[in-house]
Amino acid sequence: MIQEKERALWQKLYESAKAIHGERQVSPFIEVGSVSAALMTEKGNIYTGVCIDTACGLGMCAERSAIAAMLSAGESEIVKILCIMPDGSCGGTPCGACREFMMQLSVNAPAIEVLTDTENFSTVALGEMIPDWWGKKYMG
Repeated sequence: MIQEKERALWQKLYESAKAIHGERQVSPFIEVGSVSAALMTEKGNIYTGVCIDTACGLGMCAERSAIAAMLSAGESEIVKILCIMPDGSCGGTPCGACREFMMQLSVNAPAIEVLTDTENFSTVALGEMIPDWWGKKYMG
């Protein structure tokens, strides 16, 4: 059973992602916000991002958008991450590109907790989602 403190942290992340969630048209070529994400760093800071869908494939996922905000703020150690899907449900897992990007951030990346179910606050470690990662031998 998840502890109340952990539940509160996940709830805070969920509320942060929910606050920026919602599809909106930026131009005839760009839609944003159908997926939102929030992450928590080892310092306890929360960063959010939305997906950016473009007509030409130059967009980015919500997770990478949140990671870009984190990196811009000078941090690089993610502890927890979640995303809210277009239907408003929470618990979608990062795509392969986002998993790879997170794995390259830190030697601690395999321990990043990814929320997979908001009802039970179930999580999976990023390292379980990308076993036998090719870059492990280079991380030291």
